[in-house]
Amino acid sequence: MRSLLTDSAARAIAYLEGLNARPVAPMAIDRLDELDKPLADQPTPPEEVLRELDEIGSPATMAMAGPRFFGFVIGGALPVTLAANWLAGAWDQNSALYNVTPATAQLERIALEWLVSLFGLPAGTGGGFVTGATMANFTALAAARYGLLERVGWNVANDGLFGAPPITVIVGQEAHVTLLKTLSLLGLGRNRVVRVPADRQGRLRAEALPPISGPTLICAQAGNVNSGAFDPLADIGAHARANGAWLHVDGAFGLWAAAVPEMAHLTDGLAGADSWAVDCHKWLNVPYDSGVAFVRDSDTLRAAMAITAEYLPTASHERNPSDFAPELSRRGRGVEVWAALRALGVEGVRDLIRRTCGHARRFAAELEAAGYEVLNDVVLNQVIVAFGDAATTSRVVAGIQADGTCWCGPTVWQGRTAMRISVSSWATTDEDVTRSLAAMLRVARAVA
Repeated sequence: MRSLLTDSAARAIAYLEGLNARPVAPMAIDRLDELDKPLADQPTPPEEVLRELDEIGSPATMAMAGPRFFGFVIGGALPVTLAANWLAGAWDQNSALYNVTPATAQLERIALEWLVSLFGLPAGTGGGFVTGATMANFTALAAARYGLLERVGWNVANDGLFGAPPITVIVGQEAHVTLLKTLSLLGLGRNRVVRVPADRQGRLRAEALPPISGPTLICAQAGNVNSGAFDPLADIGAHARANGAWLHVDGAFGLWAAAVPEMAHLTDGLAGADSWAVDCHKWLNVPYDSGVAFVRDSDTLRAAMAITAEYLPTASHERNPSDFAPELSRRGRGVEVWAALRALGVEGVRDLIRRTCGHARRFAAELEAAGYEVLNDVVLNQVIVAFGDAATTSRVVAGIQADGTCWCGPTVWQGRTAMRISVSSWATTDEDVTRSLAAMLRVARAVA
């Protein structure tokens, strides 16, 4: 066992140390076919399994853990979080119940309290650790569904949705697709939502919110996935409170702005919501998978999620993680979040957000100075740039991806084909921005 784990650690370290020298895009994809073979009748030596996995799998990965992947709003894992992940994997804890796995349950409780404080959420806010923003939205909206129907005398946990009073769901025109997916999973439907127009930055127009009657859920956004813009949460919250609606904030990455004093104005009104979702493998740079659902009324979240059985040794005086998230069996997701926050502290988190936002502003300024069109106000870590018409921009994006210096993805923003730059990684340096800009401009000029 020691030899195998030592070999695994050495291979992982070599992979990470080689990220700066390799292309960002996957290499040697054709070798993946070598993995597609019939299941062997006899065992294969573990060291051979690991060697095959590394030699064939590693080159075919996208260098998301490196400093020049700007394709999605995700960051590479901080070294301390990867180390904590390895240790937690060795612990192999099924982190459902405090009485069975007190270490991971306690770490999760502490990490949750730290996050609530960091984001300025109301004291006593409950939360559950889940896989990512999709499940964080799902969990928070399941609590919303339970709470809204409970107010009108319907127990959705026991009686389901058949015959239940209808819930009106209001979303902005720029609501993220994963939010709509969670609504479909919850039986609330993708197509029966009321869509509110958005402005040119993708912000929900609060003055266009419709009149409200009956159980109503309003879903707002902190950090548009393209522009980085924030819905006017204070105005939306006032409308929700005046009409007894539940306000949920999808803050997959934008919630982190609340931790930085000079950016906190973007999240004005955040604390007035009823639930929130965040993704820690985005800007906190922890390994997959790690999302968190927050609900102001912890009892409502627990009522929507908790289960029990005679064989489960639950603790009445301690927090059982499984009472606040969909899964019973799951890993201790809070370990890496605790490790990241413990290592960074408040100022370390702020520095991470400030640095990456500064890189985004530099990308925007230099691309604009070179004559290309930045389509959004760069208020956070997102830059949308067009290199001409749709066909030209698409060729530039493909060329940048093929060049390998960095990796950015295509998008369509308010009818314009564009390239999206998302800067989220702790590892990105000024030199990485310089190298990436040089590659972008070189490819764009060659295409032109």
